Amino acid sequence: MNFQSLAVVLVVALSFAYAIWTLMPQALRAALARGLLGLRAPVFVRQRLLAVANASAGCGCSGCDKAPLLSAKGASPRLGAQAQPLVFHPRKGR
Repeated sequence: MNFQSLAVVLVVALSFAYAIWTLMPQALRAALARGLLGLRAPVFVRQRLLAVANASAGCGCSGCDKAPLLSAKGASPRLGAQAQPLVFHPRKGR
């Protein structure tokens, strides 16, 4: 196997691993990251795995009960929001 073939195999394998990791459900990704933390790895890899293992909800909002617009009364988050107008920008002619 020559160097070019080896490079192609490496790039395809890393691309496959990245695609699987990205498309994996967050709960499975966190469980896998916790499992990989037991292995010896460089500091930057361990920090990344620790961040993934401790991640909250997939969107980073930590759930609806922690929404910033919730009032003390426990109202819906949308009730306390200020209405904002929609702004439509016309397309430029070609």
